[in-house]
Order: sequence, then structure tokens, then C-alpha cells
Amino acid sequence: MKRDASFFEGKEPVLVYIAKKLKDALRLEAVLSEAGVDYGVEADEYRGGVIFRSVRAGAFFYVLRESLDLVQHVMHQNGYKFYTGQADDLS
Repeated sequence: MKRDASFFEGKEPVLVYIAKKLKDALRLEAVLSEAGVDYGVEADEYRGGVIFRSVRAGAFFYVLRESLDLVQHVMHQNGYKFYTGQADDLS
């Protein structure tokens, strides 16, 4: 279920995915909600591109640490690549 920022107060949310397109973000929201996962999403900027690097906007998905195993499984089952913090995650 999509949660607002107050749900994460006093906790450390973990970034699990950066959606580059609205369609992708909406699909992941549906997948996580259907799986009963509490998640937060916010618009933010990331750097993308190989030759022509630029700043782009995306939807950043966060979950609580105790949900990581479930989220990784659900994302994998639905064809999503879990964000690991590596540059390859944004290509």
C-alpha cells in the first residue's frame, strides 16, 4: 500500500527502484499494492545517459528494511531489477 512520508518518520527507508517512465511507475505501484507491500514513492532527479549525461526526473520507490526480501521477490517475479546503487541500475 502506498504510504506518505509520515509513515517513514523515525525509520530508514531503503531505495529499491527508480522508475524512469510514468507507465513503469504506475505498474510497479500496482504490483507492490497487490502484494500488500507498504512503500513510498517520490519524484526526484537522477543522472542518466552514457555519452550525453543529463539530469532526469524519475519516481523513486522506498520500502522499510524488514520488507526487502518480499520486495525483491515480488519485483523479480514481475520483471523489475532491484536498485543496488550501481550505475548499471540507471542505464
